[in-house]
Amino acid sequence: MPSDRTGLSQISTFVAGATPGADARRRALGAVIDTVGVALAGSSEPAARIVRRTLAPSHPGTLAPSHPGTLAPSHPGTLAPSHPGTLAPLHPCTLWGERQRAPILDAALANGTAAHALDFDDMCFVSLAHPSAPLVPAIMAAGEWVHASGRAVLDAYVIGFEVQARLGRLMNPRHYQRGWHCTSTLGAMSAAAGAARLLGLDAATTAHALAIAASSASGLKENFGTMIKPLHAGLAARDGVLAALLAREGLTGSDRAIDGPQGFLHAFDAEHADLAREAQDLGSRWEILDTGITVKLYPSCAGTHPTLDAILDLRARHGFGGDDIDRVEIDVDPIVPTILIHDRPSNSLEAKFSMPFCAAAAIVFGHVGIETFVERIGDARITALMLRVTMRVDDAIGVGKPALTEARVHILLKDGRTLTQDAHGARGYPANPATDADFEAKFLSCARAALPEPEAVGLLRRLRGLETVDSVSGIFR
Repeated sequence: MPSDRTGLSQISTFVAGATPGADARRRALGAVIDTVGVALAGSSEPAARIVRRTLAPSHPGTLAPSHPGTLAPSHPGTLAPSHPGTLAPLHPCTLWGERQRAPILDAALANGTAAHALDFDDMCFVSLAHPSAPLVPAIMAAGEWVHASGRAVLDAYVIGFEVQARLGRLMNPRHYQRGWHCTSTLGAMSAAAGAARLLGLDAATTAHALAIAASSASGLKENFGTMIKPLHAGLAARDGVLAALLAREGLTGSDRAIDGPQGFLHAFDAEHADLAREAQDLGSRWEILDTGITVKLYPSCAGTHPTLDAILDLRARHGFGGDDIDRVEIDVDPIVPTILIHDRPSNSLEAKFSMPFCAAAAIVFGHVGIETFVERIGDARITALMLRVTMRVDDAIGVGKPALTEARVHILLKDGRTLTQDAHGARGYPANPATDADFEAKFLSCARAALPEPEAVGLLRRLRGLETVDSVSGIFR
């Protein structure tokens, strides 16, 4: 395994041996910095706190300090290397936003959950996923575990991103419309690919890791607007790393786990099934360059971002406020209502998946930030205006464009004027990328939620130099 005729063989060969270019690594570096920042801010969110409390770094799953490189035998089921010395010295991995450290799988789970807790992490409109929330925690944990160089970690990001995007091209939009959360389903595959790369698995063993991840992937969109959604990213990060570790120890799977008659593509209701064809130009065409990564400048579901940009632009030009509005009509593509499922949100998580709330907040305050979903829930001005916001599907919206990227906003004012603006993407999207100043401002505003200012600035400086470090283990010290 695998046969040379399978798409899985092509993917695993790519994962084990491809050489990303400097431009791809630069994109990866931006994604790593952005993800660490939003995870630091998200580390204080209830979902992230519950995960860390459940894992409790002080439990017997932590590494026994008296036995460097050995996992505590009092923690049943913990992975202990069967080849002593091959990865020595092993050590716990960083929990972002905490002084404690934890075993590799716990770190991937906790950091992945924190990275997605605010829904402020990046997007990819080919995979219809948040690519970095599972991938960055997985590769940083694996990188710390093996003392990988910064360049190796960035290469692993690119590799994982490519695997996720290619699977996304095959599977979407049907997979996503069926109810699967791609951040979780495809994220487990990308995390497995990235971890396999850092663990130095050969192509055959990498194929087993991907087969294992294919059987652990899951995640339901019905849980959007709840604490389970960020947990999806954490589980994908953990399961991807676990798949690579299990494959390294000799666990095997089917060479048709992805494209077999009962494999990943068929079971998850993929739009297309020709894996070998999709994989044939891996390594010569790079999705991370062609498609790019969408950086979020609003901490809400990506389906709200084009609309928010249009509303804020109209508000800046015409100077209206909530008291001036008769009604707001927002035309969207058919996928948007499948994720913005909370017309009348009752809490901050639901509000991130509510077009009426996000639109009303933008009109009332002229800004949508982290505090919008902390301090503004229940604000009487937003509550009153939400009742006058209507979202409707227009089948002509977004034709030939990636899902979630197009919208049309109509603001009907009490003075009889109607203001209309089409939205084609949003600020932070590949066609209108975030600036270096945007990145720095976002990172520092997020990092300050967990770190004193000097530590946040120092961490940003170290992350910017990630490609040149010999071991990522020192980045968070």
